[in-house]
Amino acid sequence: MMLQARLEEAISHMGWVRIPEIIHHHAEEAAAQNISYLEFLDKLLQEEIKAKRDRFIRMKTRLAHLPYHKTLEQFDFSFQPSIDERRIRDLATLRFVQQQENLILLGPPGVGKTHLSVALALEAIKQGFTVYFTTAHDLVQTLQIAHQNNSIKQKMRVFIKPNVLIIDEIGYRKMDETAAHFFFQIISERYESGSIILTSNKSYGSWGEIFGDAVLATAILDRLLHHSHTINIKGESYRIKEKKKAGFFRTESIDDKTE
Repeated sequence: MMLQARLEEAISHMGWVRIPEIIHHHAEEAAAQNISYLEFLDKLLQEEIKAKRDRFIRMKTRLAHLPYHKTLEQFDFSFQPSIDERRIRDLATLRFVQQQENLILLGPPGVGKTHLSVALALEAIKQGFTVYFTTAHDLVQTLQIAHQNNSIKQKMRVFIKPNVLIIDEIGYRKMDETAAHFFFQIISERYESGSIILTSNKSYGSWGEIFGDAVLATAILDRLLHHSHTINIKGESYRIKEKKKAGFFRTESIDDKTE
C-alpha cells in the first residue's frame, strides 16, 4: 500500500492522466509476458504522450472555431475533376504555412471550398500550428462591434496572431468603408508573417465591388497574391447533387420539352 501511495503521488505530481488508467493492466501484462522494465516504462510513457497530444489537438481544434470536422479523406475528388488531387495533397504537407504563404480557393457555392479549408486546418492543427476560422460576414461584424466598443486593437490580434487564418465566403456581401479598411489592416499585418486560407465565389476582377474601392481591392490582392496559391474549382454543387439523388430535382423529359 505504501508503494501504491508513492506511485499515485508521483503520477499526480507529474500531471499524468493516462498512466493511472493503464498502469495496472500493463503491469499484469509485463508480469505475464516477462516484459523488461524498460519496455514496460516505454509503453506507459508512449501512451501518456499520445494522450497528451490528443488533448492538445482537441483543445486547438475547439479554439479554431471550425464550422465542422471534415478531412481530406472525406472529400470526393472524383466529383470535382477540376481539382488536382496531387496539388491538394501537396498543400496538406503544410509547406505553404511554414513559408507564410496564402491559399485562395475560388469557385461557385457548394463545390467544396470550405471543406478543403477545414481539412487543411485540421492538418495544420495536427502539426502544431494555431488556426482560427471565421466567415467574412462574422469577421466584419466582430470588427465593427469592437470599433464601437473601442476594443478594436485587442480584437484585431485575434485575427493577426494565429499561424493560419481562414476567412470563408468573401464576396457574398459588400463591405462598407470601415470594414474594408479593417480587412486591409489584417491582410497587411499578416503579410509575410502568417498564412491566410481564403474562399470566395468571386473572381479577382470582381473584388473591387466587394470592397467598394478598386484601389483598395488592388492593394489587398497585391499582398494576398504575392506569396500564394490559387485553386479554381469548377463544377456542380455537392448540395445540389445530394438533392438530385434524393429526388428533389426532376430531370426534364423530351415530352416535357415538347408540350
